[in-house]
Amino acid sequence: MRNSKRRNGFAWLVLLLALCVIALSGYKLKEIQRTYRVGDESYKELLNLVRPGGAPPVIRVSEAPYESSNEEEMIAEIEVPDMSIDFPVLETINPDAAAWLYSPDTVIDYPVMRANDYDYYLHHLPDGTQNANGTLFIDYNCSPDFSDKLTIVYGHNMKSGKMFGSIVGYKKQSYYEQHPYMYLYLDGTNYRIDLMYGCVIGVGEWRERAFMFSENLSSFLAYASHTTTFTSEVELAQSDRIIAMSTCSYEFDGARYVLIGVLRPEHENSVAPIGDTTSSDFIAFSM
Repeated sequence: MRNSKRRNGFAWLVLLLALCVIALSGYKLKEIQRTYRVGDESYKELLNLVRPGGAPPVIRVSEAPYESSNEEEMIAEIEVPDMSIDFPVLETINPDAAAWLYSPDTVIDYPVMRANDYDYYLHHLPDGTQNANGTLFIDYNCSPDFSDKLTIVYGHNMKSGKMFGSIVGYKKQSYYEQHPYMYLYLDGTNYRIDLMYGCVIGVGEWRERAFMFSENLSSFLAYASHTTTFTSEVELAQSDRIIAMSTCSYEFDGARYVLIGVLRPEHENSVAPIGDTTSSDFIAFSM
């Protein structure tokens, strides 16, 4: 009888612990959902303030070049969706605001912040609210006006797919073919981002190779061309500037997925002689 009571008591204790675990898990799930909801609502409010007209229409970009007055040169016309961002309002909300990143038919429609470290904007929204969604931000080693040869932007790979959660889609060629461009808006200058490479790299290797610095751009692009997850026909000219968008990946501990593109300025023709569109500085080598 005594053993039976002990077994019953132990069973009730296990059941109670199980109920506690379920309740705690349910609470944590609700907190995660609340965090996502707060972040989503905050970004919607921000959009209404800085872009009351809504998202721009998706444009179909023609790659057909036209001849310039110099018959030895070709000029590619750069088209960017017409989107008016009220940067004075955005900077009033947060003076760290540097740009706006937009990717048609995806969730990427976010401000990009200047950063003083690698931590703050991982945990804060543009209005300063602490939130796990964080905000896209520029590596503090890079100029916030994207004038460097290499500018790096970081963002979370959220389970909800928000922030940079969608760029891991570029691990498939079909996704690249559906989304070969992104668009970057600055106060006074707009860019089309011609996506060129996407690669997985360990955070340790990223730091050891110092790929975050412009002086290592050649070796960074060589690594990316050798390991890219999709094939692009984008070519580099010597004057081109590069943007790299980095987020967590989960192939191994500390994995990062980095999406790399070329900035093509709107209303400013990018000219390169035919047959000389690739700088010798950027020629890929075998790893």
